[in-house]
Order: sequence, then C-alpha cells, then structure tokens
Amino acid sequence: MMDEAESVLRRDPVMNRLIETHDPYVESDWTAYERLCISIINQQLSTASAAAVRERVFDLLGDEVTPETVLTAEDRALRDAGLSRSKIEYVRNAARAFQEDDYTRDGLADVSNEDVVSRLTEIKGIGEWTARMYLLFVLERPDVLPLGDLAVRRGIDELYGDGAELSRTEMREIAEAWRPYRSAATRYIWAEYEADSNIDLTDLVNADS
Repeated sequence: MMDEAESVLRRDPVMNRLIETHDPYVESDWTAYERLCISIINQQLSTASAAAVRERVFDLLGDEVTPETVLTAEDRALRDAGLSRSKIEYVRNAARAFQEDDYTRDGLADVSNEDVVSRLTEIKGIGEWTARMYLLFVLERPDVLPLGDLAVRRGIDELYGDGAELSRTEMREIAEAWRPYRSAATRYIWAEYEADSNIDLTDLVNADS
C-alpha cells in the first residue's frame, strides 16, 4: 500500500519533495489504550510538558498502562505525576469504556471513520482531535486528515501558504490531491515540521476541536 500511496502523493510537487527528503513520521508501538491515554495527556499541553507528564505516569504504573492499573491507581499519585483532576477522570472514563467494548483494530474493523469518531467522543474527555489521532495511529486508517492538530495546520501553512495562515477549507482543498492516502501525507508533514529548525515543536499545544 505504501508504494501506491507514494505514487498518489508524488503527483503533488510539495509531497514529492517531502518523500524525497524524509522518512514518514512514526511513533513508538503503544497499545491502543496507551495511545488514547497519551492523546488525553497531550491535550492543552506543549509537546515538552506532555512528554514529561507521560513519562511520570508511565513510571508510576510500571510501564503497565492498562485500564486496570489506571482504575486502581491512587488519585494523589496520579496528581503528583502531573495529571489534572479532569485528566484523571478522562483516562478513567476511557479505561471503563475499554473494559466494556472492543476499541481495537479488530473490534472496529467494520466501523467507518466517522462512526469511530462518534463512538470515541461519547467518552467524556475525548474530543475530535483525540479521536482522529486514534484513527491514524491505532487503527491505522489510510485517509485521515487531522486538522485539529496544530502541527499539521502550521505545516500546511508553511508548505502551501508560504507561512500565511490558511483556512481549514483551503487546507481540505489542498488535501484532496492526497486522497485516499491523507494519513501518509500527514506523516510526511509531521516529518517536515519536526525537521524544520525554525519551528519549535515544544511550543505546540494540542487541543480537541
């Protein structure tokens, strides 16, 4: 599928340059629940702050971040690790949801992207940005365009607008050329964004929108 995706993306001169310059952005091999917790931790925090909180939370739980360990952890310990009261509530809401239903790739294999987003956002604390990160990283859906992600928007601004702020409508129009592989395009935008020494990723604040 990657060869097919590259073939489509290379029709866009900007994407063609990114493919020649970068490997696509990849993440660690988190479990489905771990990735959801990471997205919740990342909400409203800079990249650097979120990474520090994530490390402390994972250390607290002995790198066994599961619905069971999160539900049994003490509030004070989670607070000391850097989670706010609301985020403790959110990761526990997600834990209960994971105990009740199957949110894995197999469990959601026959569910459309929009229905996955709808199901996830029914869990208090999970908004559209978090749900689309889940689609992209956990379910590995091929055609996700997470415009709620600040790095994606800034990356598109730099690459296609010479730094000028583009509207989301304009971004969606640009991304039409990437269908049905907008997820792959997003990974190359992240790779370019991270490699650009003029942009400080630690200043980013991710938020559901």
